[in-house]
Amino acid sequence: MQWPWRRRKVVVVLRKLLTCAICVIALMGLLSVRVHVFPSSKVSDLTDPYKLPTVTQQHELNYQKLSAEKKWTQELTPPHLSKEQAPPHLSKAPLSSHKLNGANGSLDFEKLWKQPSNRDFVPCVQPGSNYTAPDESRGYLLVHTNGGLNQMRAGICDMVAVARIINATLVVPELDKRSFWQDTSNFSDVFDEDHFINALANDVKVIKKLPKDLSSATKVVMHFRSWSGLEYYRDEIASLWEEFQVIRAAKSDSRLANNHLPPDIQKLRCRACYEALRFSPKIEAMGKLLVDRMRAYGPFIALHLRYEKDMLAFSGCTHGLSDVEAEELRTIRENTAYWKIKDINATEQRSRGYCPLTPTEVGIFLTGLGYPSNTPIYIAAGEIYGGDTHMADLRSRYPILMSKEKLASVEELEPFTNHASQMAALDYIVSVESDVFIPSYSGNMARAVEGHRRFLGHRKTISPDRRVKLFSGTQQGSPRRRRGPVSGTKGMDRFRSEEAFYVNPLPDCLCKRVSENVNASTASMR
Repeated sequence: MQWPWRRRKVVVVLRKLLTCAICVIALMGLLSVRVHVFPSSKVSDLTDPYKLPTVTQQHELNYQKLSAEKKWTQELTPPHLSKEQAPPHLSKAPLSSHKLNGANGSLDFEKLWKQPSNRDFVPCVQPGSNYTAPDESRGYLLVHTNGGLNQMRAGICDMVAVARIINATLVVPELDKRSFWQDTSNFSDVFDEDHFINALANDVKVIKKLPKDLSSATKVVMHFRSWSGLEYYRDEIASLWEEFQVIRAAKSDSRLANNHLPPDIQKLRCRACYEALRFSPKIEAMGKLLVDRMRAYGPFIALHLRYEKDMLAFSGCTHGLSDVEAEELRTIRENTAYWKIKDINATEQRSRGYCPLTPTEVGIFLTGLGYPSNTPIYIAAGEIYGGDTHMADLRSRYPILMSKEKLASVEELEPFTNHASQMAALDYIVSVESDVFIPSYSGNMARAVEGHRRFLGHRKTISPDRRVKLFSGTQQGSPRRRRGPVSGTKGMDRFRSEEAFYVNPLPDCLCKRVSENVNASTASMR
């Protein structure tokens, strides 16, 4: 009679063992699922919708080792991003993608983000052995810059070279306060004034203000001839010192030829552009903060979306706009006195590639390149014309659309607000430091950033060819991928060319690195 009882006891024991085994298996299964969902993710863990990730230490992305684990820390989201205001993409963790499906099939993560080879070109901006300290000054050069931030930057670099050519003391340039943006910023608000003066000490004497005893002196106001060479400044402009102590340049943009200049003058332009002309400390600090916060999402694209009111009004581009919007832009163009061309055929402009891509076209373009919907994108631009109405399609394709206004709080941006040049400087910093830079239009900022990225090691830039009918279905085209420092016209062919000097630093600012083997061979021959 004891056998049934013993059998029941055995069955009970077996049931308990089986239950324990099932629990262990289930627990292991849950753990394995979590590990599978986040395999060495390339983006930060954003499971908490109330937190905005940021980087708290220096780091370097290594695109060759996709399995390398990234560890990010997080900080509380800026005050302006409350629970209700937090971007929708922060409510869940972005998925890691080592294989991404693009228009032409599966593209490797590495192919999308890998930087092109610099072909052993490195910066070479130091002057030659015969370069001397600046000669005794013959007078003072006042400069009134014109245009937006990057147009003024290029003009300042040119005026540094002009001051050297004509033996002038350069007074810190005056920024344009009468342009479309009505920015009241002074030079020291945008640039590091002391660094600018000290960095050029061996090239040109720079002072902050004209001496008081010369404030009432007769000044000659000159509109320097566009694209002028060495002879023009040495013969025509320098001869003015015989009558005047102060020369005032009424404009600064495109006043100096792209080439046919001595190598030391070209290298001086490079030093002025990439070394001396540094942004002010507060702008540099804020720009770095934006880059760090953007980096926390993983590799990101900086999209210069030139779809602002001033750009559309100036260019006459109205594709995709309503009749009311087109009329508003026409009125702005008509009422802006220094915009010379008033009657513009929008269809002809677009067919010639003179119009920026619309936000919708940019979304199609990025999808065609193979970038997935979870790609972080920084919008480097001012206020987009039409706001959400024109951004809706791009945002539906790429919901992680960030900007300085989203990455920083109102309090953090307050010192720069209402100053277009300072806000543009923040976008410039993020664009230069981005993993991929894509401009929707080849304006001054797009070209300046492209050139700066080349100088820093030829970081990846993708420029759409807007003349090709990519979006009409009648013709297929491809983006112009920059695969080396050589692009477009260069060297002696750049005279009066469309490509400005600062866009293509080769061959004046970049030189081919001489290998150690070559140096050793040369030494042995000697």
